[in-house]
Formats: sequence, structure tokens, C-alpha cells
Amino acid sequence: MPFSLHLQSRTAQVAAELQRAMNAPGEELAAAALAIARVEYPSLDAAPYLDRLARMGREATQRLARAGRGRLETVRAFNEYLYDEQGFVGNRDRYDDPRNSFLNEVLERRTGIPISLAVVYLEVARRTGLRVDGINFPGHFLLRASDDGAAAAAGDCIIIDPFHGGALLSEVDCRELLRQHVGEEAAFDRSLLEPATRHHIIVRMLVNLKRLYVRMRSFPQARFISDLLLTIDPSAISELRDRGLLAYHLQDFAAALRDLEEYLRLSPRPEPEPHDAESTSGGSDGSNELWEHVKNLRKRVAGFN
Repeated sequence: MPFSLHLQSRTAQVAAELQRAMNAPGEELAAAALAIARVEYPSLDAAPYLDRLARMGREATQRLARAGRGRLETVRAFNEYLYDEQGFVGNRDRYDDPRNSFLNEVLERRTGIPISLAVVYLEVARRTGLRVDGINFPGHFLLRASDDGAAAAAGDCIIIDPFHGGALLSEVDCRELLRQHVGEEAAFDRSLLEPATRHHIIVRMLVNLKRLYVRMRSFPQARFISDLLLTIDPSAISELRDRGLLAYHLQDFAAALRDLEEYLRLSPRPEPEPHDAESTSGGSDGSNELWEHVKNLRKRVAGFN
């Protein structure tokens, strides 16, 4: 069976597993992150990794019991356990290695990218009772420790960089980080430091992974990720467009046509369907180019019937 068809054959199973994890009560991330890992590891057994996180949570709880009572002392003690004792580190040398995005590999190799290291941090911290939330910061996922979670103002939180050894960041540091990742024109606002939901975190993990697969020209895996994104957010119509284009690259023309037609139908700024090539002039959102794809796909699909 071709690899792309093999991936498609198990998409529904992985999507159902991810949906169950996303609908589970509470804030747990590990089950959803391990479901994502089944894109590359179809027979992955999640239980040993959940057990490892539980063990780390027990060990970290013991370390925190010996720390000072203040929030800052607690965070520093937790960082010492996770980064110094357990040896987790940001993978600067091979940042684009796909293994950095899979929780099983991050736990095995003790290295990853900001968001995958953040998942480890959040899952272990949650088991100790330390209140930590994710921050969907542009270009570089961050964490925040507070006494009352979402109710805390950004200025009352400790901002943590999970990629750089749990470094504690000031607002000035965050402004500089935004400038590095977005550019000089980026305007900093404290709303950028608001806590991320589980949905935000998992979507960002998937989007990061899809972009990486596209750069690698691993289109079957990228299409798999688009399927997962649409599973947890059916309203993400941009994923219909991307999945359709990925299907086109894979020469699955019927699927490409379905997705691109649906995207153009749902797009908030649809272009009128052109009747000839001259009517596609103008427009700046890419819809005209998509209409050209659709016209060509209709001819191809009609030829198969």
C-alpha cells in the first residue's frame, strides 16, 4: 500500500483519539499530544509516557516541598528539577527535527521546541499543584505562573521561557522577543500574555507540525495534520484550502476539488466563479488562483468519469 494511502487509512482512528482527548474534562494535554505523535508512530502506546509524567510529577512534588513558600522560589525549584536534574533542553542545533514536536520523543530525548517543552512543563507542574498556564506568544511559546490562573493580570505573573531552561522573562524581555520574531513594527500588548486554552495549544502544535512537513515536502503527513486540525476545529476553513492543495500535490484530484470548492463557497470574501480566463483578473486574496485550480480539477475529474 502506498505510504499516503496507509496514512489515510488510519486518519479516522487518530482523529477520533484526538477528539476524545480534547473533549476530556480538565486541562490535560498529554493524551492529545500523544495522539498527534501517532502520525509518525502508529502503534504508539501512550501508557508508559503518561506513567513517566506521573512519576516526574511525584518527584517534582517532593522537590517543591523543600523549596521556599513563595511563588518565585517554587518556580525556581521546579525549573531546577526539570532542567538541571532531568536535563530537558531546547534543541537549538536541530530545531526543525520533527521529533521535537512529538511528546514521546521529547520525553525520551529530553529535548524539543518551545511548545513541546511547554507541554512537559505544564503536565508535570499540574501534577504538583503549581499553577502554570501556556502563553500563545507570537513566534515563541511561553508560560506564566500565577496564584489564580486566568484571573491574574499579566503583570502579576511570572513569565517563563520553556525553551531556554525556564528563564524568567521581564516585560522588556517579552518586548524584545516579539521584535525578534515578528519584526520592529510589532506592537506589544499585555493581552499577548493571556493564558492559552488546551484548544489553542493543540492547534498551535498541529499548525507548527504541518508547516514543517510542508517545508520538508512531506505532503502525506501534512495532509494528515490538516485532517486533524479540521477534526478539532471544523470551522477552520483555511484548512479546507490547505488540505485541498495538499491533495492536489498528491494527485488526489477528486478530494482536492471537494475541499477547494467548499473553501471557496465558505470563504468570507469569495470571488465570483469565472467563466473564462479573462474574468480572473484582479483580486488579492488568492481566490482567483484557486478558481483556476478548481476549473482544471473539474476537467480532470470529469475525464475520470
